[in-house]
Amino acid sequence: MKKLHLAISTNKIEETIKDYSVRLEMEPCSIIPNEYALWRTDSLNVSIRQDSACKSGELRHLGWEDSSAQEFSKDVDVNGIVWERFNAQQQADEINELWPEAKYQPK
Repeated sequence: MKKLHLAISTNKIEETIKDYSVRLEMEPCSIIPNEYALWRTDSLNVSIRQDSACKSGELRHLGWEDSSAQEFSKDVDVNGIVWERFNAQQQADEINELWPEAKYQPK
């Protein structure tokens, strides 16, 4: 199964978590205080991150959470947008590598 992945930058992480939780009708499945949040709905995989390299509200990258992905991969499309492809466990491994205190495991 594939889910579209959207990764967005923010400089208002707490406000964005509240706003997106309403929009997505669920709480994030992973939160790193003051840095990151992840929602996994039936059709979407959405992450937000405090990222000084990007303007608030800017697209960080797109991708696919794909249960058949054997490894994490990324490439760049003709418009310069980074596209990632990964399975849920590979994303969890990346989160836990960046933030070991997260101890995130997908359901």
